[in-house]
Amino acid sequence: MMPEYWQQAGQALAAEDPVMQELVERFAGFGLVSRGDPFGTLARSIVGQQISVKAADAVWQRVAAALGGEVTPQAVRSVDTPVLAAAGLSRRKVEYLSDLAIHFINGRLDPVAWQCMDDEAVIAALTDVRGIGRWTAEMFLIFNLMRPDVFPLDDIGLQRAVRDRYFGGEVLSRKALAEIGERWRPWRSVATWYLWRSLDPLPVEY
Repeated sequence: MMPEYWQQAGQALAAEDPVMQELVERFAGFGLVSRGDPFGTLARSIVGQQISVKAADAVWQRVAAALGGEVTPQAVRSVDTPVLAAAGLSRRKVEYLSDLAIHFINGRLDPVAWQCMDDEAVIAALTDVRGIGRWTAEMFLIFNLMRPDVFPLDDIGLQRAVRDRYFGGEVLSRKALAEIGERWRPWRSVATWYLWRSLDPLPVEY
């Protein structure tokens, strides 16, 4: 189910930006979708680091099977490293998943509390976990918490889409990207989603 703000955001972006207007019209009826499971979303992001989407999906299915069909903090902590390694995870990724599970089990990561925290506070909490950096935390804010105004400056897809759509393919600095993002406040997550779609019509889910 799309966020309640989606239509309002799309209309606001389209009214101020011809590029956004074209994208909003082209992808009418589509929008941001969340899988809804905080631990699963973060675990999936760790599994998918530095491998293709297709490979990540295959490894994820094997990991889920090794855990009995459900990826939970308790399930991750109940199996030995060789079991997860046999599913296709590197030793480092096994360590990352284990650290993530511990954070959930001991309450250091509390999804209920995130509802009352601002974006930067959630990012700080998530990046305390080994293997989760700012980009991963920002993807979580967008795809799980559905925060409306996240602008992932280090995302390669976003950089490419802005470069192609607004700068004629010219390489732009991080500062220039941040500046153009200011025109889309308070709906930068929505603008980012549409720019991703301009590169790949299939919606991304985490």
